[in-house]
Amino acid sequence: MKAARFHQFGGPEVLEIVELPDPHPGPGEVRIAVRAAGVNPSDWKKRRGLMDEGLPQTLGYEAAGVVDELGEGVADVAVGDRVFGFSAEGAAQAELAVLSHYATIPPPLGFPDAAALPAAIETATRALDQLGVASGSTLLVNGASGSVGSAAVQLAVVRGARVIGTASPAHHDYLRSLGAEPVAYGEGLAERVRALAPGGVELALDVAGSGVLPELIGLAGGPEHVVTLADFAGAQEHGVRFSRGDAGRAVHVLAEIGELIEAGRFTLPVAQTFPLAEIAKAHRVSEGGQVRGKLVLVVE
Repeated sequence: MKAARFHQFGGPEVLEIVELPDPHPGPGEVRIAVRAAGVNPSDWKKRRGLMDEGLPQTLGYEAAGVVDELGEGVADVAVGDRVFGFSAEGAAQAELAVLSHYATIPPPLGFPDAAALPAAIETATRALDQLGVASGSTLLVNGASGSVGSAAVQLAVVRGARVIGTASPAHHDYLRSLGAEPVAYGEGLAERVRALAPGGVELALDVAGSGVLPELIGLAGGPEHVVTLADFAGAQEHGVRFSRGDAGRAVHVLAEIGELIEAGRFTLPVAQTFPLAEIAKAHRVSEGGQVRGKLVLVVE
């Protein structure tokens, strides 16, 4: 099979499409013929050597496609079913991928839309669970217009929370469409939030990692009410929880999201698609930031 891989750390030019042996599913897993795979910031961070030290590395933790092989004990899907989910091996940007956690694709969605979901909805749900977001909560989401931020806003609204979201003014109408009250990020953020919530907020989620943890702590009344997904150094400095998947993933949301999508209560836009062969271009766009929605590789 063809798969995206790199043999040395560096810029997007180190990415290659290589031939690898076909994978096979283990117990409880399924193999899919990949039709689309999500692109995440963790991909280019890996490529630059900021995460895993080993070489070579294949890429991709989320994909959507058609089941073509079942692992032992799998009875909830059949060969030919459309599914989406996570590749435990991190090798989903390929023609074939083994999914360790998966769910049937909701009927309204095509493959690119389904491939956009897993990382964003799992990360957002995990952070909301860690914060204890519930009905009546007031939540501030810093970096609310990207894929994870958008998911967090909508899933918090579904829980009955009031959501204030930071984004550039160009994205404010989009945040309103998701159910959030938008504020501009940058200097004066705390004052703008207090104009909407004079007593501050109960909880804050930092998706953007833009150095605002002190302001979020002040607005939420203490570091114990803040979770960051993007500022590891700041979390250590300020005593804020840094959310990562190795503490347990919220994979239950894969089976739950379909009902929300079909009810019109959740959407995650695909910002741009790229053929698998143009993965380097996808990395350049991802690394540049300012993407509203998700970047997705399409596998023909």
